Amino acid sequence: MCPFCYIGKRKFEYALNEFAHKEQVNIVWKSFQLNPDMKTEPGKNINQYLADIKGWSLDEARRMNDRVTAMASEVGLSYDFDKAVVANSWDAHRLIQLAKQNGLGDAAEERLFRAYFTEGLDTADQATLLELGTEIGLASADVQQMLQSNQFADAVSQDVYEAQQVGARGVPFFVLNRQYAVSGAQQPETFLGALNTAWSEWEKANPAIAELPTDGPACTPGEIC
Repeated sequence: MCPFCYIGKRKFEYALNEFAHKEQVNIVWKSFQLNPDMKTEPGKNINQYLADIKGWSLDEARRMNDRVTAMASEVGLSYDFDKAVVANSWDAHRLIQLAKQNGLGDAAEERLFRAYFTEGLDTADQATLLELGTEIGLASADVQQMLQSNQFADAVSQDVYEAQQVGARGVPFFVLNRQYAVSGAQQPETFLGALNTAWSEWEKANPAIAELPTDGPACTPGEIC
């Protein structure tokens, strides 16, 4: 639900596409709730919600979101805050944890971002989450079981705890090789510099692994080998 996270994701992806060792980068998404106590209010306009919590006028909130919309457009994203639904993100985070377990973490993040910022879907609604989960390839029964239980609650809480331990006080927050932090939706060149620095340090510590060939024969998901 953080608009800068979707923007930051795109900018990081631009940097990663330019990174010489991108095939050896493993991205792991972590949960972090900006407002754990947020109540889902489908009928409330997000501009009004922002005005209420910030003490701004409605026009001020709308102008702020207009500026963010313009920033998103610069990286090819389409935001529609007039359609955005005020929603607690707890179950959406649990869906992401389920997706991670099935190798679909990035797909879940991307789909949820688009659902919230572009399509105006209620990302706290269980029927919506079931639809989004199955759309990215999760088994319907697995999503239903998760939603009807407290599954992955501990995983979400653990991620939040880890974020606090590494100094994250807001999002987006990127940690590279568990050593280098990049806070905020930085420019691609900043991310690329951080990737190169982190890689250099990792390569020194893992020379044998770094020199392994990365383009040999392999099986991919869905194949029979």
